[in-house]
Amino acid sequence: MKSCLVVDDSPTVRKIMRRIMQTIGFEVSEAGDGREALAFCERQKPELIMLDWNMPVMDGLTFLRALRQMPGGDEPVVILCSTVSELSNIEIALEAGASEYIMKPFDADLVRLKLEQTGLL
Repeated sequence: MKSCLVVDDSPTVRKIMRRIMQTIGFEVSEAGDGREALAFCERQKPELIMLDWNMPVMDGLTFLRALRQMPGGDEPVVILCSTVSELSNIEIALEAGASEYIMKPFDADLVRLKLEQTGLL
């Protein structure tokens, strides 16, 4: 079973994403901010990280840059999920190492599409 880490400061968003990912067949772990996610990734690298941009403690972009500097940090597929829709911000995320970008609100069909585009499905 493939592993997924859902990183979002909203418990509701984490719950929705968990359900979607479990339905698709992923084993899901959760983190409430980038610092928790980084600590998780130091112990084990998930195959997929669904990452919010705007979070307290450590935002998604800071986490992503730190992840990509870690040994093995280039391996996880990272899909940034955010309400930030400006093209310049999407470009920044992709340059920082995001594999794909999903706009909130999202649904299961969009998540599946992005997973197919990244080769995880």
